[in-house]
Amino acid sequence: MEREMIIKLLEDYKSEQLTKEEALDILKMMPFEDLGFVKIDHHRALRNGYPEVIFGLGKTPEQIGEIFSKLAARNNSVLATRVEEQGFNAILSRCPEANYHERSKLVTLVRGNQPQRGNILVVAAGTADLPVAEEAAISAEVMGNKVTRLYDVGVAGLHRLLASSQKFTEAQVVIVVAGMEGALASVVGGLVEQPVVAVPTSVGYGANFKGISALLCMLNSCASGVSVVNIDNGFGAATVANAYQLGIEKAINKQRGHSHEDF
Repeated sequence: MEREMIIKLLEDYKSEQLTKEEALDILKMMPFEDLGFVKIDHHRALRNGYPEVIFGLGKTPEQIGEIFSKLAARNNSVLATRVEEQGFNAILSRCPEANYHERSKLVTLVRGNQPQRGNILVVAAGTADLPVAEEAAISAEVMGNKVTRLYDVGVAGLHRLLASSQKFTEAQVVIVVAGMEGALASVVGGLVEQPVVAVPTSVGYGANFKGISALLCMLNSCASGVSVVNIDNGFGAATVANAYQLGIEKAINKQRGHSHEDF
């Protein structure tokens, strides 16, 4: 449940548009809703700044559709990751507004005009890394961030990366997605002053060990300011980058003399 929805609930009760019993019926569903197979955390947006996100792997299409519809009833934006087409069809039958992003296996629902904060630059080493890069980029956009993409700029052709230096100067946070040996994160970390969120992917030949070599390379980066998420975890990178953006936004508002209640 988003902060605005709670404020509206209180205002509706105060103006007598809701009775005490009706308000209590709504409040008793908080902080979570028990559907038997899942307990949906409706307070997560209040605690973490964004509603609970559905992880589609391991869930049936019917379960995914039911959870998505319950979250959509209480939030202006909903995100589900790692969803196959059958899961999306189950969502679509309940929420016709939902959109499927086939490459990244994301399902999104965004209502109204969301303010876009800052600029997150998503950098991908190669075309094979794009499913993970798009998971990061779209997740960050749904969370309310402006996102710029810079793809196919791996270290095998470093001039491609250096030719796009302007994009780095315009970004507040950089997400770097790379498989194989994962060296791109160290290269970018050595070129920029912004925080770098590194995402190792499972792309690579046998000795890549399905992303472990890229993960270890990124964890052992000699560049400062590089944080690392799990293999193929584009959503996790978006969450970290979004947290950076929220911190920047709060610092700016504090400098302008705004209180916490103003944003």
